[in-house]
Amino acid sequence: MIKAGIIGGAGYTAGELIRILIHHPEVELDFVYSTSQPGKPVAGIHQDLLGETDLEFSGEINKNTDVVFLCLGHGNSVKFLAENQFSENTKIIDLSTDYRMDGEHEFVYGLPEFNKEKIKNANFIANPGCFATAISLAILPLAKAGLLQNDVHINAVTGATGAGTSLSATTHFTWRDNNFSSYKAFEHQHLNEIGQSLKKLQDNKLPELNFIPNRGNFSRGIHVTAYTKFDGSLEEAKAIFTEAYKDSAFTFLVEEALHLKQVVNTNKCLLKLQKFGDKFLITSIIDNLLKGASGQAVQNMNLMFGFEESLGLKLKATYF
Repeated sequence: MIKAGIIGGAGYTAGELIRILIHHPEVELDFVYSTSQPGKPVAGIHQDLLGETDLEFSGEINKNTDVVFLCLGHGNSVKFLAENQFSENTKIIDLSTDYRMDGEHEFVYGLPEFNKEKIKNANFIANPGCFATAISLAILPLAKAGLLQNDVHINAVTGATGAGTSLSATTHFTWRDNNFSSYKAFEHQHLNEIGQSLKKLQDNKLPELNFIPNRGNFSRGIHVTAYTKFDGSLEEAKAIFTEAYKDSAFTFLVEEALHLKQVVNTNKCLLKLQKFGDKFLITSIIDNLLKGASGQAVQNMNLMFGFEESLGLKLKATYF
């Protein structure tokens, strides 16, 4: 058994981490640190855990725990680690944007489908963003084959939980219900992550990624459609993607039409490939809180500690 700690325990990603880790056969959840809720029952905030755990939020951290998950707001992980030191044996998985871009740090970008061996040997992981995960899994196989030659047009819709628990004008029920909107067109921060991964896989000139993110009036999930020109056949494309994901525990090619209920509450990414003339369409779906955040963080933890990659993550979709 390894001991795990969570920093920033009151948000959605922390809630999902707690739910997974209290049932993980190789993990003891050591502490859930929160500056806003110390001493209060975890199940009082994460009410889906009533009857599942007697843990209370802690105002202190165990600096010798085996693995720490940082579930802090963007920009706060760097600050927290500057102010708090863990043992040299503690592995750290950060769910914020703070370490996703290459720089003067030791964090490895934690996209298991394309970085598995580095993750296995890493002590520090930068967990990918939710849009970045869904889009990267849709287009990186073409880049790996050196065949992403033309601009990519991406339209993606995310649920309300993608905005976190803090209220804003666009997260109130009265605004979100029966509504739909786009935001950060062509400028979303996850484009930087995707571009960084593309550069590592394809040496030649990279295409433009024309990305329009959208807010949907549902709670969970991301639905991505991405299309680009592709000279090969659909069968050739399927062969490229099948090879790319032959050792993947959670990413699957499917023939069925995709909808979010196939993946919500799971760590899966489902991909559907189609060809329309010279246009190649990839549809990609994930749960933004699991494969897009907490589930992928546990997947990375499993790889770092030599556990079965899918341990604790064999979750059934909330299909009906």
